[in-house]
Amino acid sequence: MDLVGKRVLVTGGAVRIGRAICEKLAGCGCVVVVHYRNSKSEAEVLVEDICSRGGQAFAIGGEFGGADSCQKIIQAAAVAADGLDMLVNNAAVFHKDAFMDVTEVKLRDEIEINAFAPVFLSQAFVRLERGVDQTLPQGRIVNLLDRRVDGFETGVLPYILSKKMLADFTKLAALELAPEFTVNAVAPGPVLPPPGKGDDYVKEMAGAMPLQCSLTPADVADAVAYLLGADTV
Repeated sequence: MDLVGKRVLVTGGAVRIGRAICEKLAGCGCVVVVHYRNSKSEAEVLVEDICSRGGQAFAIGGEFGGADSCQKIIQAAAVAADGLDMLVNNAAVFHKDAFMDVTEVKLRDEIEINAFAPVFLSQAFVRLERGVDQTLPQGRIVNLLDRRVDGFETGVLPYILSKKMLADFTKLAALELAPEFTVNAVAPGPVLPPPGKGDDYVKEMAGAMPLQCSLTPADVADAVAYLLGADTV
């Protein structure tokens, strides 16, 4: 699929990996809708930067508070870009909580954003596409996972549970929505250090690196762009 002119919503697109994804897709000719929750100023700066380079971009704010909130975000994105062709579920939260430190609130909050929101956003996106084109819509969804989904790292219980849920949702949705939609995911390892940490933190978390090079946000963005443009994955 040629990405030129395709309208894409990137949740959490104002900063970090989300920003790299938006910049990459804008460079591919996409009309990019940058979703933000708290990073309004960063989103507006990114949109201005994309437009200054000849691209098209819009910023929309929105909280993930259940199915209705996700529906409103999809609707706002479609209004801003005059339609929607692709969805990148990038927004996530990460907290370090060991098993005995987990509370009902901590577990619910992590799962709400990392797992429930992508499900309800995808549902609203599919509903939108089917309403626009009753023949055979060709929508694209890419979810951002984490390399931890293949392991059982301790100390981050709510986060891992939420990302494992999202990984299984990706597989189930891919099967149920084919051939109208493709649903894929990217599961990167350590890319950027958390606030307050330096690059050494990333190297330590990454472990042994046979290729002697670190993953960058641009690498993740390249993978997302590939999956959005591919017709057979």
